[in-house]
Amino acid sequence: MNIHEYQAKDILGKFGVPVAIGKPAFSVDEAVDVAKTLDSEVFVVKAQIHAGGRGKGGGVKVVKSLDEVRQAADDILGMTLVTHQTGPQGRLVKKIYVEQGSSIKNELYLSCLVDRATSRIAFIASTEGGMDIEEVAANTPEKILTLTIDPASGYSGFHGRKIAYALGLEGAQVRQCVALVGSLYKAVLGTDASLVEINPLVITGEGDLLCLDAKMNFDDNALYRHKDILALRDLDEEDPAEIEASKYDLSYVKLDGSIGCMVNGAGLAMATMDIIKLYGKEPANFLDVGGGANKEQVINAFKIILTDPNVKGILVNIFGGIMRCDIIAEGIIAAAKQMNITVPLVVRLEGTNVDLGKKILADSGLAIIPADDLGDAARKVVEAVKAV
Repeated sequence: MNIHEYQAKDILGKFGVPVAIGKPAFSVDEAVDVAKTLDSEVFVVKAQIHAGGRGKGGGVKVVKSLDEVRQAADDILGMTLVTHQTGPQGRLVKKIYVEQGSSIKNELYLSCLVDRATSRIAFIASTEGGMDIEEVAANTPEKILTLTIDPASGYSGFHGRKIAYALGLEGAQVRQCVALVGSLYKAVLGTDASLVEINPLVITGEGDLLCLDAKMNFDDNALYRHKDILALRDLDEEDPAEIEASKYDLSYVKLDGSIGCMVNGAGLAMATMDIIKLYGKEPANFLDVGGGANKEQVINAFKIILTDPNVKGILVNIFGGIMRCDIIAEGIIAAAKQMNITVPLVVRLEGTNVDLGKKILADSGLAIIPADDLGDAARKVVEAVKAV
C-alpha cells in the first residue's frame, strides 16, 4: 500500500526523522490558511498523488507570498498531473501539501527497503539527490552505496557513519546522519514498511539535514497489525478494478494489453504474461486468484477482467495443487453463463482432478478452447484474438 507525502512525513516525524514542516489542504482557501500558520517567507505547494516526478509535471511550485500560495493552489488543485509514473492518462489532483520553504545547500538521496535477496533491510545512499535513482545507477553506479543491516545485531552507529561518509558529510552532520538512519530503521521495523525513500535529503543553509520529500510503501500482508496506517489508504489513487479485486482477496493489477489472464500463483502468473508476449500479444492484467480460490472468487475474477474494455480474449491458466481443477471448471462455466462471455476463452488446467475438470468443461456446451500446456494455451489465445 502507498501513502501520500504528507502522511509519510507525519509517520516519520513520530520516529524522530527531521522533516520539513507543512500541512495538507483540500481547497484553495484551506491552503492559504495553512500558509498563514507557517513561520516562513517562502512556501512550497505540492500536488499529492501516488506518483513521482511531480515537479517536472508542474505539480510543485515555490512561492513567496500568500497571494502566490492562493494562485499555486488554484493551479494545482483539480489539474490532471502527468508524470513518468502516471502514464499519459495522468492523475487528478484532489489534495495538496503546503510546506515551509527551506534554504538548500545540497541535495542527497537516501532510502531503505526490504531486500528480499539478503532477507535484510538495505540502505541506499547517493550524493546525487533530486534525480531518479535508476538514472544514477545506470550512468554513475559508483556514486551509490548499498548497506545491509543484519537483523540479528540490528542497527549500530557505524552503519550511520558509513552512510554519512559516503554522502560527504562531516562534523555535526555525521552525528545527525547517524540519528537519522537509526530513526529510519526503527520506522521500517515499527510500521512494516517495504520502502522508505527520501529524495531529496537536503543540507540546509544552516548545515542541518532535512527530509524535503518522503515516500513510504507498506507490506499489504502486515496491515492487519497497523489499523492506523490502513486508515491512510486513498482509494482515489487506486484503480477501481484493483479496489474491487481486493474485496475478494484477489491480487489484480491492470495493464495495457488485450489478453486477460486468470492464474493461480504469482510465479505462474508472471510466466503466463511472459509467454503471451512471446507469442506476440500483451497481457491486459495480472490476476492471481490464489491457491485456495472457490467458485465465487472465480466468478468475481471474470467480472473484474471483463470490466476492462481492452480485453479481447481471456486465458485461464490453473495448476491445481490445493485448488481443485473441477472447482475451477465449475466457476468458469458459471461465470461464462452468468456474464455471457463473448470474447475467446482459452483454458489450460493441470493438477488435482484435472481429468474431471476437463470433462466438466467439455460437457458444458460452451465455446471454451481447451489447451494442453502453457505454450499451447498462449498460442491459441493469441490466434483467437487475432482472428477476431
